[in-house]
Amino acid sequence: MIVRPKPNLLNVLISLKGSIARRIAVRSLMITLLAALIVLVGTIHPDWFVRVEATPFTLLGLSLSIFMSFRNNACYDRWWEGRKAWGRVILEIRAFARQSVAIGNDALREKLLRELCGFAHALNARLRDEDELAAASKWVADLPERPGQNVSDAILRRIGRQCTHLAQRQAISEWRAIALEERLNGLTEAQATCERIKSTPLPFPYTLLLHRTAYIFCILLPFAMALPLGWLAPLFTAVVSYTFFGLDAIGDELENPFGRDENDLPTDAMVRTIEREILSSLGHWELPPVLEPVDFVLS
Repeated sequence: MIVRPKPNLLNVLISLKGSIARRIAVRSLMITLLAALIVLVGTIHPDWFVRVEATPFTLLGLSLSIFMSFRNNACYDRWWEGRKAWGRVILEIRAFARQSVAIGNDALREKLLRELCGFAHALNARLRDEDELAAASKWVADLPERPGQNVSDAILRRIGRQCTHLAQRQAISEWRAIALEERLNGLTEAQATCERIKSTPLPFPYTLLLHRTAYIFCILLPFAMALPLGWLAPLFTAVVSYTFFGLDAIGDELENPFGRDENDLPTDAMVRTIEREILSSLGHWELPPVLEPVDFVLS
């Protein structure tokens, strides 16, 4: 996620980090060169071109803008829902840590809370298609490895069993066990929300239609602008292609908010927040440092 102060005019013009300009530079350049070629041919052989009215392009551009706005809103909703789900993870782990003070066995309490850190690491790795077991191994001991195992859910199940055993031995009261189970249910719900976002992309035909329409519009636009604008046509074509291709690329980036793109959610930083708060609740004074943005990118 991009974290930087409010940009001034100079930064607005020259900032590349997080602007998706590099992702669409080749496409925009090709459209601009095509516009320049059309203007050059139209200047040398004006009889080869028929003046094209701009009205159809105005209507098509307006429709395309509306459709892209709908898609980008849907993609932003996915990004924001993912952020709320991770906020739920932080909330539930904080609540579990606070309520777990009723566990009289300090070693067992520390084991349970460290396993919650392992859950956060495993969930982060799962959403990024990385090795969950390796991510959680620092915090979770002797977790059995099975092919295709949902490590983060396995950690929650193990914590739940241990809380049930505590209640059965009357080491904690029944209502306290229920409260801890509610925190685990909240973590399960947050995990399911993240998995739903990751595993259910936007309908492909809808995305494909917008991709094709954007390309067709940007390729045909220079034919309408070449005669009335002359050598200004490549400039306006570049601006239009940058806008449409940029909106398209932003939607693609926000559709899956759990990766490592510059504008994805800073899940590493949120996992580090969980680590610090768990260790602090266990009485540790030396905490891992807060993750800071590197070149304006918070991972």
